[in-house]
Amino acid sequence: MSKVSDWVQKGWYKGSVWLKPLRPLSMLVSYEARRRLEQFQKHRQQPPVPVLVVGNITVGGTGKTPLVIALVQAAQQRGLKVAVVSRGYGGRVEQYPITVSADSIALDVGDEPVLIARRTGAPVILDPDRRNAMDVAINSVNPDLIISDDGLQHYGLPRSAEVVVIDGQRGLGNGRCLPEGPLREPPSRLKEVDFVISTGGGWSGAHPMIMRPGEVENLATGETLDVRAFLRDYPHVHAVAGIGNPRRYFNLLNIIGLNAQPHIFPDHHAYQPADLAFSDGLPVLMTEKDAVKCAAFAEPNWWFLPVEAELPDGLLDQMLDRALGVDGKES
Repeated sequence: MSKVSDWVQKGWYKGSVWLKPLRPLSMLVSYEARRRLEQFQKHRQQPPVPVLVVGNITVGGTGKTPLVIALVQAAQQRGLKVAVVSRGYGGRVEQYPITVSADSIALDVGDEPVLIARRTGAPVILDPDRRNAMDVAINSVNPDLIISDDGLQHYGLPRSAEVVVIDGQRGLGNGRCLPEGPLREPPSRLKEVDFVISTGGGWSGAHPMIMRPGEVENLATGETLDVRAFLRDYPHVHAVAGIGNPRRYFNLLNIIGLNAQPHIFPDHHAYQPADLAFSDGLPVLMTEKDAVKCAAFAEPNWWFLPVEAELPDGLLDQMLDRALGVDGKES
């Protein structure tokens, strides 16, 4: 994360007064967001197949990808054929649409699409035009359900249900739209969606989502260790995170009991071997999202910690039912 970006984000979440001169622009963004939503609602169309959008209203990561993975897996357990559509942030391909598989190169197509494909086996269709991505998915996969990773504000994409994920630790910052604050849409947008999910902390009216650590895996060898065994063998590590809110990852490592030296990189960072060339010989422990970009040049002491989204009992089914049109409106 650049110093300027870091400075701006700190201002958003600390309510810095120097942002106030940006309020006219923020009000314009808020007005335009409301206008676009009203137009979408006025001319709302039903998609050809059920479409579940998982997005957020803030800039930066909130934990959407683990939820998308959990939803895809839950749908697959029902016997449904699922396709995922996404933008593929951080990739470098120039021609769309493109279909991502578990073997795709993360630096080309983006880390999150590859992670979703590897964890679920579902086809992931990338296109900045989400409507076109949906059409490609329907024609090539014939899915029972499409899940959109992000795309809440892409109103060209018809949808059956919407889920918003909030970072429960950071919340909505100063509650202002860009550029004065971190919001893509005003807070009132939360009243329009079907479900609000909060990661890493409580949020009034939201369902909690906890990130549970899985087994630690070695990038070079594929060896796995449960957390207790890893802690016993490697109590001191370099912790690497290039995600939207790296503090959430570091907090998880602290809860586990690791003595972790944190190293923060920009979200979707294109890692080079020199980035992780620490001179003291300690193992490197990174997020799974970072690992998909580093596996090709992994060293023997590089590991990653996968996480699973844990939600209240029955909530995944409720979200799927809403998208599939088999339940009523949540009270």
